[in-house]
Order: sequence, then structure tokens, then C-alpha cells
Amino acid sequence: MASVESEPSKVQESVEEGTNEVVELNNKTKNTTKKMKKNNKKKKLSLPKFGCFRIEHDATGEGFDIEVVDASGHHRPNPTHLIIMVNGLIGSAHNWKYAAKQFLKRYPYDAIVHCSKCNSSMLTFDGVDVMGDRLAEEVISVIKRHPSVQKISFIGHSLGGLIARYAIAKLYERDVSKELSQGNGHCESQISIQECRDRKYEGKIAGLEPINFITSATPHLGCRGHKQVPLFCGFRSLEKTATRLSWFLRKTGKHLFLTDGKNGKPPLLLQMVRDSEDIKFMSALRSFKRRVAYANVRYDQLVGWSTSSIRRRNELPKRQHLQRNKNYPHIVNVETAKPTSVSSVADQVPSESKVSSGLGKIDLEEGSQHSGLRLQRSDR
Repeated sequence: MASVESEPSKVQESVEEGTNEVVELNNKTKNTTKKMKKNNKKKKLSLPKFGCFRIEHDATGEGFDIEVVDASGHHRPNPTHLIIMVNGLIGSAHNWKYAAKQFLKRYPYDAIVHCSKCNSSMLTFDGVDVMGDRLAEEVISVIKRHPSVQKISFIGHSLGGLIARYAIAKLYERDVSKELSQGNGHCESQISIQECRDRKYEGKIAGLEPINFITSATPHLGCRGHKQVPLFCGFRSLEKTATRLSWFLRKTGKHLFLTDGKNGKPPLLLQMVRDSEDIKFMSALRSFKRRVAYANVRYDQLVGWSTSSIRRRNELPKRQHLQRNKNYPHIVNVETAKPTSVSSVADQVPSESKVSSGLGKIDLEEGSQHSGLRLQRSDR
């Protein structure tokens, strides 16, 4: 799997610009299992002690927040870091339950984890834009319930990464003071309404400081193109057939296979590699201090290494040159990409995944890489 982190390609680079990192992972870890178990035992000994987890369900009973409470069952005082976890295709909030607990075991004092519920099961076929809008509204409702939060991070699995990218663009520099002042008394109880409205939203996500944006096996370049879906084994006839039948997955399928371009507009995924007048996709992504994209080197049959690590196939590292990380044996490569000019975002896409959208040929891979966003890749 690979992870991509945004801004600094070097440690000494400015933290303000953020970091992009891609981490490649190798799921085959037979020789390292024993070492990992020993390391886990050591880590457990160093974990801070706390009472237990409290799972608070929302009104629907599907989405939930998880936070640490002390032995008496009382909440920890005012957690400030909100972590939003987003499921993939036909997934649900419960997919993240285990991972959410692991986050809180590691950071029990300052974090609260929300497992998103608004895009579950069959709702994941409604399209990236529709699901992104739903997630944005859900995030605001979560902030209402937890007025003490000051920072925000997103973690998306597979399709959830694309949904999160759309949602943060909708929430970028959005003045949510009026929304927060309704229904929970947030502004009235802590600061005046006028002060709430005068809050500075520049560079923030729903008024919160953006910290981490992490995707895991997310098809950033879509599923159209040679070997973007390993399940098709590289047979071009199957890949073309899948593209023609993308409507079978409804609107989401059209977005993933880049068949949604119409009326002179490029496919949505290509629109998402730059800012527009209406929505600031790249500015929102750049606002996070750390951006990481994890990509599977092998054994992922649905999302290819290239699309999840945002690279052309000829830019992928040679497998024989990959080496396991000493601290994380499943990670075999970490790479920080360099930022480039945003002017060439929509000029090209690799020859292997060119898309006809009414505007001629579009190079989605090239557009994604020339978006002015520094990317750090880490493969596993």
C-alpha cells in the first residue's frame, strides 16, 4: 500500500506548506510477523492508561463518535482534534470501528473520532459529488455536538478518499458560524454571535485548523485506463467493456470510469485536480499540514498501484528495489513528490488513460501531478 503526504519533500522544508507523501506497502510479511508481534508488545507497555471507550450514536443510530472516558465514565475534558473517518464502496461506519479505537489508544487525551454514516451501503452509488455534499453537512453536525474541537483530520478508505476530497472543498473557508449558532447554543454559550460571525475562516475547513488528510487505496485517477483495476489482469478488452458498463454502478461508476463529462465539461475527477470559481478543490487539499496517500503494491484487486499513488505506471518504483521499513515492515517505499506549476493541470493525462470529454484528450494523471501540490508517496 502506498501513502502520499503533501508539501515538504525534505524535512527542512517549511511545515506551513504541508507535506505530501506516498507510502507503498507490501501485504506479504511472513518473515516479519514475529518481529511485529514483539514490537506490538513493547508498544502496548508504553501506551498511556485510560478508562474505556464511549461510543455515542447519532439520531439515526448508524454513525457514531468514539472518545475516551475515565474509569468513572466521565468524558475527558474538551477534546480539540476531530478525526473524520470515511468508508468506501458499499461500506459503513462500522468498517472503521476497530481503527477508531486504535487511534484513541494512541492519542487518548485530545482526540475524538467520528465514523461517518451518511454514505453507506447503496448510498455509495449516488456519485462523488452528492456523497461529498452529504459528508460536508455531516461534519458540520458533528462540530455542533463537539464545540471544543479546534483541529480536523480526514481518513478515507478507497472511494471514501474521493468523497472526503470533495467534502473538504465544500467546507474550505466556509463561514459556518450561523450553522453552528443554531440548535446547540455553541456561539451563545461560549462567545457572542458577533464574535462567532467575525471568526477568521481563511485557510480553514469548517472553521477548524486542517491537520492530516490521509487516503488508503483510493482511486485518485479513477478506474479507467490500462491496469488501473488489477482484477481485469491487464486485458484491454475487459477494461474497455468495464468502461462501457460503468453505468451499472450508477453515478459513482461514471465518475470512477470518467464517463461523466458532458456539455463541454471534463469528468468530475479531472475537475477535482484544480480550483474553480465555485469550489476550491486544490486549495482545500493544500490547507492540510500533512497529506498522505497509501497504495497497495500488490494483492489489491480493485484499486491499482498507479491510481492510488497518483503516478504514471512508468513512474512506479521497481519492485526488486523496494525495501521494508525497519519500524513498519509492511511499508516498502516512501517518496515525496515535488510541486509543479498549477498552470498545466488540465493539459494532459497519460497515454494509457486518455479520456474524451468534449474538450479533446485529457491527461488525468498529468493533471493530478501538475496541480501545485507536493506529494509524498509511501508504498506497502
